[in-house]
Amino acid sequence: MKIGVIGVGKMGINHVKIFSQMKDVQLIGVADISETVVKDVAREYNTKAFVDYRDLLALSPDAVSIVVPTTLHKKVASDALKAGCHILVEKPIAATVEEGKELIALARKNKKKLLVGHVERFNPAVTILKELIDDGVLGDVVSISSKRVGPYQPRITDCGIILDLAPHDIDVISYLYKDRVKEVYAVAGKIFHSHEDHATLMLKFRRGTAGVIETSWLPPHRVRKLNVVGDSGVASLDFIEQKVLVYDKNWAREANVERGEPLRNELRYFIKLISNGEQPLVSAEDSLHALAVALTAIESYRNGRVLRVPMPDIAETETGKVSPFRVITK
Repeated sequence: MKIGVIGVGKMGINHVKIFSQMKDVQLIGVADISETVVKDVAREYNTKAFVDYRDLLALSPDAVSIVVPTTLHKKVASDALKAGCHILVEKPIAATVEEGKELIALARKNKKKLLVGHVERFNPAVTILKELIDDGVLGDVVSISSKRVGPYQPRITDCGIILDLAPHDIDVISYLYKDRVKEVYAVAGKIFHSHEDHATLMLKFRRGTAGVIETSWLPPHRVRKLNVVGDSGVASLDFIEQKVLVYDKNWAREANVERGEPLRNELRYFIKLISNGEQPLVSAEDSLHALAVALTAIESYRNGRVLRVPMPDIAETETGKVSPFRVITK
């Protein structure tokens, strides 16, 4: 399978490295606006370098990974779909909900797979925690909170931390609940960035359960953790260490997690997805919902109000009906 990568910055280089190691993949080229960077990457991974991504698309790759700034997702992804490529777009799907809907419609029109890079869905610890919740180990879950903080990456200039990092946890918490966010209230601010660089999001789901997301570029060290509170137990997840601890009245136990690199799992899944008729693990509704919540949170902190989250009206590919939340299994 012929694969290309568009955008080879800090995240994109990881896509290049993993694809180059897959035996059933031919990395036919990489593209980036930095000529020096893209030539260095192409030399290291023995592939072709392009400053204009359209020259890479002219090689007719079967699929491309799109790892460019959020504001460019719509343009680059649209060009790739029109060129006949399946696409993996790093989250969020686009800069606006309307742009996201247009991409989904274009992918369906061209009968191409569109996967949005919500990489934490492919974290083995999240898979185990989902199984524990579904099996009733924690009882009825009433609240889920997450903390995603760490040093700022200078490459991020076109958006703030809510759009850059919060969609990870919005999606994971929604996935664990099998529910959608109804209302959001956000408190945020900026110390050094042109957009917000720290934020706390408070989410109310349709069934009345709660979600809290703390995110910040101010701390000097990375923390990626999530806590789930149920009426029969509590679970603590560490995304980085891929550990899940479960507490009840009598015991503290560590779940058996078969650790693996989430991005490698995601890219391998993407290759398999292209070859089969399945719908993506992260559905169109899921990706648009995460984006809609993040954008509503930005509006909330700017206006200082609790806001309702609009539900994007996206029809299922096969049924033509809108799914409030499609239960997803691997």
